[in-house]
Amino acid sequence: MDKPRIKNEDQYEALRDKGYSKEKSARIANTPNSGKKGGKASPYEEWTKDELYEQAKNVGIDGRSNMKKSELISALRNN
Repeated sequence: MDKPRIKNEDQYEALRDKGYSKEKSARIANTPNSGKKGGKASPYEEWTKDELYEQAKNVGIDGRSNMKKSELISALRNN
């Protein structure tokens, strides 16, 4: 069986070195903006609920379809 593909190996290894689990490191390293710097993303409060839902889907948050906007924000920040 093939090993799952990691889009940003350097970021994945850095996260593993910080103590993140393999699963969480892979989720973060495989997000579309993986490895980009600059803090140019707007705060979650400015995102639409649909945008928050898609981000929650991208990082694998369970139960997202039943969450309110504030719950999605909290889940994304604490994931």
